[in-house]
Amino acid sequence: MSFLKRIPLFIIAALLVGIKTYVVYRFYFGLSMETSFQEIILFINAIAVSMLIFFIAVWLKPKSQKRFIIITSVVLSTIVLANLMYYRNFTDFVTVPTLFQFNNAGDLGSSVGSLIYFSDLLLLLDVILVIAFTKMNWFRVETFSSMFRRRIIVISFAAIMINITLAEIERPMLFKRGFDREYLVKNVGLFTFHAYDAIITASTQSKRLFADGSEMDEIDEYVDENVREREEAIDLTGVAEDKNIIYVALESVQSFVIDEELNGEEITPFLNDLIEDSYYFENFYHQTLLGKTSDHEFLLDNGLYPLPNSAVFFTHAQNEFNALPEILKENRDYNSYALHANNGSFWNRNVMYETLGYDEFYDIESYDFDETDEIGWGLNDKKFFDQSVDMLKDAEEPFYSKLITLTNHFPFEMPQEEATIDQYDSSSVTLNQYFQTVKYTDEAVEGFFDRLKEEGLYEDSIIILMGDHYGISSYHNESMGNFLGKEITPYEEVKLQRVPMIVHIPGHEGSGTLSRISGQIDFKPTILNMMDIENENDIVFGNGLFAEERKPFVALRDGRFVGEDYIYSGGNCYDDSTGELTDESSCNELVEQAEQELNYSDEIIYGDLFRFYDFEDGEVVQD
Repeated sequence: MSFLKRIPLFIIAALLVGIKTYVVYRFYFGLSMETSFQEIILFINAIAVSMLIFFIAVWLKPKSQKRFIIITSVVLSTIVLANLMYYRNFTDFVTVPTLFQFNNAGDLGSSVGSLIYFSDLLLLLDVILVIAFTKMNWFRVETFSSMFRRRIIVISFAAIMINITLAEIERPMLFKRGFDREYLVKNVGLFTFHAYDAIITASTQSKRLFADGSEMDEIDEYVDENVREREEAIDLTGVAEDKNIIYVALESVQSFVIDEELNGEEITPFLNDLIEDSYYFENFYHQTLLGKTSDHEFLLDNGLYPLPNSAVFFTHAQNEFNALPEILKENRDYNSYALHANNGSFWNRNVMYETLGYDEFYDIESYDFDETDEIGWGLNDKKFFDQSVDMLKDAEEPFYSKLITLTNHFPFEMPQEEATIDQYDSSSVTLNQYFQTVKYTDEAVEGFFDRLKEEGLYEDSIIILMGDHYGISSYHNESMGNFLGKEITPYEEVKLQRVPMIVHIPGHEGSGTLSRISGQIDFKPTILNMMDIENENDIVFGNGLFAEERKPFVALRDGRFVGEDYIYSGGNCYDDSTGELTDESSCNELVEQAEQELNYSDEIIYGDLFRFYDFEDGEVVQD
């Protein structure tokens, strides 16, 4: 016991938290380790950062030391556990702006419970031990000498510098690629990431104050040279004029379920049939991040990218935008409606929809139902569509409407009496349940089409269906690989970000499956072309889906990019035709342009630059 008395308690606490953090990185987050060098960096950053934090104790008196060590252990463990819960749902880490979205947690319900595992209790063991050691006075707690403090400072900062140096060797310009949060955590640790994120957040919040509009000239030039429309490959110009545009967001539906079977039964039979009589984009990618469904809405209405560390719907709802509902109102006198049977405040929709120019938002208060009509997060999709048609048939035509489904929402819970397909059998409860809720949504969409026909809305409408974002995160890659019959490599993981995009035009002779790479950023220019609205000075980063000349890439918001020949993921370049690693230089030009485009979009949002821009003349206007 006398030997233990020689060891400072803060060192024991630092080691316990550091080792626990490494275990979480490696076995709970499941961060991929491609080399032993990465493994070493991961271990060093977990220990080094923990040491730096706990070594503050050397400046405190013995009684305060004990209190500091216990409180710090609890706080750091809470941060780790909070990120673990978040990661299991979003495959990402908590950022400062997401903390201001905490009011969404009230709507998570069963989702939160499904993210907590019994094994998580083991992650509290270090806190319990620290409290026990403190009470039993096993380890050294005293007023330390100045010499000892100086040594501790040297050791702490030396460990951090070693970590950062190794991280820069592994990933040059690491901190310039802040959108790739997994790489930041792998290389410098969760706590350093949070400090970095706080600095970046403070910096970006100040950008609006110092913006003067001069930034728009460079952005406008980039858009003119790289994005603005060329000749149409399939000319649908004006096909939607004077018709209703009915857009349906298919919650969490990914493309891998299309034309796929489970136990010999089609998962999406109606969508499969609908595709035969529609334009279907089989290489269409979601481009959302932390804002999930709200990010997809922002992409569709604005042709801009979501932010890398927050949801625009929350952080910049007071910005000026040139959104699709506003343009349709000004040019074609269309009314715009949003229909979603959830709380109006969820994702701050009740505020953001007004900013974007929607005339009416039918939220949960507009729907009549009781608990027996609920599945998972709320009103089931069949009831939702049925009541939504009742609202649309009374709307003044023509109109633009957006309907957002809910049943196929994580954690994909389905009453078994409502299920029409068996669960999958794997170690992932999430994936097992997913197919039943997808099938239910497919059936609901079929009923929706039937009601549109019954009410006379079908023939005079163009109906567009799209998956809003992924449903099955990379946390379930092993089970997903078993279902698909192949290993989910970083290349395959990018491919799984494809979502269905279906454009159905009743009475139109054309149809077919198009293989061009495309994404949600392309929605706005597509609709405007189909409406024959010339918006030549608009600032968007997408091309019309039917355009002949298109950008050579699709940028995912997390730092991955899809090109015509190559895919960039996890810092590696893959040949798109084979999925094999290729020389990184093959992706350099793609990466440079995609990052530039993402940065331009960020500048517009952070600086609220559209307040300086005249869209009619295409010129910067100073206040």
